[in-house]
Amino acid sequence: MSWMPSNDPIPGDPKSCDALDLVIVPRTRDLGDGFAVRRALPHGRRQMVGPFIFFDHFGPVQFVAGRGMDVRPHPHIGLATVTYLFDGKIMHRDSEGNVQEIAPGAMNLMTAGRGIAHSERTPDVERTDGQSMLGLQSWIALPAGAEEIAPSFQHFSAGVLPTVEDTGFRARVIAGSSFGATSPVARVSEWFYTEVTLDAGMRVPLDADHEERAIYVVDGEVEIARETFEGPRLLIFRPGDRITVTATRPTRMMFLGGTALEGPRHVWWNFVSSSRERIEQAKADWKAGRFAAVPGEHEFIPLPE
Repeated sequence: MSWMPSNDPIPGDPKSCDALDLVIVPRTRDLGDGFAVRRALPHGRRQMVGPFIFFDHFGPVQFVAGRGMDVRPHPHIGLATVTYLFDGKIMHRDSEGNVQEIAPGAMNLMTAGRGIAHSERTPDVERTDGQSMLGLQSWIALPAGAEEIAPSFQHFSAGVLPTVEDTGFRARVIAGSSFGATSPVARVSEWFYTEVTLDAGMRVPLDADHEERAIYVVDGEVEIARETFEGPRLLIFRPGDRITVTATRPTRMMFLGGTALEGPRHVWWNFVSSSRERIEQAKADWKAGRFAAVPGEHEFIPLPE
């Protein structure tokens, strides 16, 4: 596939959005303390895109000096979390002993597998000075045979992830392969995640080789087959069709998707599993304190009643 951006017409593109399966306007959820997110997945009409089963867009939000984000330790099973920032910083701590400051453009993949707990807080310097935040958090449901793997954490700074650039176009390949470049992130299933920025008037193709594909328009506006879509929107496409995306103004997007899982997943709170019984066990384990503790943390989020 040719990845080169262009402002010239591309022959053979569909003249309508027949290839577009679903447009999701993310729903706003208030997480407390004035911190709200826009949630695109799961949706009533679509649980997953490839293995992506959860997609939150947070910010832009401004924390004044002395305030910050404090997500106390909480558990996960059966999934991997991807935290990706455009602005601001987050301090990650987990029950495997990983401590990592997350900065804009870095890839942070926490694989819960059979069970992990973690916290997400504003780092000390940014809490003292105040900071703005803008970012995304996604969950990748693990495939059959990998739901109970050992927990792990991967971090790759922005400078390590491959980028592809041309006039009016820039892409950072966060996971998988896009535009001829491949991320170093290890995955247990086939999925991809790429940040794409386009200047007004530039166009770029969405790879037709992936079984399931979507574009999340973070900000800006795009035109696809003569229809326009303003961010924030999740645009989900049918398999196989050739898609060309044109920015009608400066636009930031995430290209995402991958191979569909072998079946649906049950989701309850922070737990994902192909088995309802496994989720019940995870609920009992968290309530009874059987998850490993997060070193340095003395709080936790109780099991919702």
